[in-house]
Amino acid sequence: MEPVRTRFDAAWKRHAALLAAAWAALLLLFRGDTADLATIYWTNTTFGHCLFIAPVIGWLVWQRRRELAQVAPQGWWPGLALVAAGGFGWVLGDAAGVALFRHAGLVLMLQGAAVAVLGPNVARALLFPLAYMAFLVPFGDFLEAPLQTITSHMVMPLLHLFGVPAEMDGVLITTPNGFFEIAEACSGAKFVIAMIAFGVLVANVCYVSWRRRAAFLVAALVVPVIANGLRAFGTIYAAWWTSVERATGMDHIVYGWVFFALVMAAVLAIGWKGFDRDPDARWFDPATLQSPPLRQIDAPLAALLVPLIASLFLGWSSLIAARAAPLPPRIDLPQVAGWQRVAMSSVAPWSPNFPGADHFLIGRYADAQGRAVDLAIAVYGSQHEGKELVGFGIGAIRENDRWVRIEDLPPVAGGHALRMVGPARVERQTVSWYRVGETLTGSDKRVKLATLKTKLLGGNQAAVAVLLSAEQDGDAGGAIRDFLAAIGPVDALADRMAGTR
Repeated sequence: MEPVRTRFDAAWKRHAALLAAAWAALLLLFRGDTADLATIYWTNTTFGHCLFIAPVIGWLVWQRRRELAQVAPQGWWPGLALVAAGGFGWVLGDAAGVALFRHAGLVLMLQGAAVAVLGPNVARALLFPLAYMAFLVPFGDFLEAPLQTITSHMVMPLLHLFGVPAEMDGVLITTPNGFFEIAEACSGAKFVIAMIAFGVLVANVCYVSWRRRAAFLVAALVVPVIANGLRAFGTIYAAWWTSVERATGMDHIVYGWVFFALVMAAVLAIGWKGFDRDPDARWFDPATLQSPPLRQIDAPLAALLVPLIASLFLGWSSLIAARAAPLPPRIDLPQVAGWQRVAMSSVAPWSPNFPGADHFLIGRYADAQGRAVDLAIAVYGSQHEGKELVGFGIGAIRENDRWVRIEDLPPVAGGHALRMVGPARVERQTVSWYRVGETLTGSDKRVKLATLKTKLLGGNQAAVAVLLSAEQDGDAGGAIRDFLAAIGPVDALADRMAGTR
């Protein structure tokens, strides 16, 4: 009887070396995205947990090493289809300017390389570690806005219950001795996102029953949301009894160093009695993974084809970028009948953020009644990473801005309208329109889709943002509507600025 292998043989070591080489080639080819991911992991607190994903994956593989040594690796060409799917996803993200798609495409290429070089039997043995690589993709920041709303609506009843007179205006909560913003950083999104990764890991490692796994994942989502609402309430309540400075200073310490550890402990305490997986149980049965796979390919050839296939999509991206149309060398703000150019506000100056724009103009107009409207125009010849029409911190409010979004308002002529507050508690109403190809919209998602369409199917890649903003001390909505009527169709204005009309 042949003895059971408990250590990796020469074939295993050769396949592992080939996979390492294929992965290194992919990370080198897509070094821009590799560096981008590293920067996000290291500097963005929302995705700081991603730093631990690679070590966790290594630990998961190590836990399976004895059984894994008994499964023979074999190159498998369908894994190359996963590499191609990841490359196509990367191209979509690059064309539309969606970093999430680019990062997900890169991770899928890494996963596909593992399947191509190691084969289906090893892929099945490492199914969970390979799938867990999805958490290398920074995702979930879309949760910030709804969690801001949930936290605000949790805090207000608690404040009233404990006798604190408070009023809520969007994400702003005001008490007699303080002014608080339930900002993105206070929404609890970073802990919910991290708890999703943590919950999935614990559900796999500690449970066998799918019902118990699902129940634990629900707890991992709900507990951080509730805990964050209590934390926000505690901060405002402490400020009510002490001072805003002392309460918020304490909150930063608790929020940064203690809160997440307490939430993790609470979730584990809820779920530990239900753990039903034997710690000594095998992760899989290697005897069921011995059948030679169909559609085999030599592992060295698979490792070589992985970067070759991926490079085709880099070439496609270069062809798209080469089709960018030239812009006028100079543009000027328009003359508007019934409105005159005046000096910008000195009380609470505002300017949108379009850091990659080829042209950016902003000016203030006033009519005979003294109503003032700010017009801002940003023009792009084409869009790519670091030069995008829409994105986090791009547009009416920049990252860590003095201006804070209070609430979204009903659309104005198809544009996205919002109310915000800034220095000296000055409020503004701002409306944003975006022009890409033949599309005029106020929706970030439609901008991405229109950008993708023009790049993949051909067409003028010029993109324009037009923003109107007025202070709320008067009839801001009426002033914006009247100015809009005087300036004419927004799509025509945008086309003139881009030189396409």
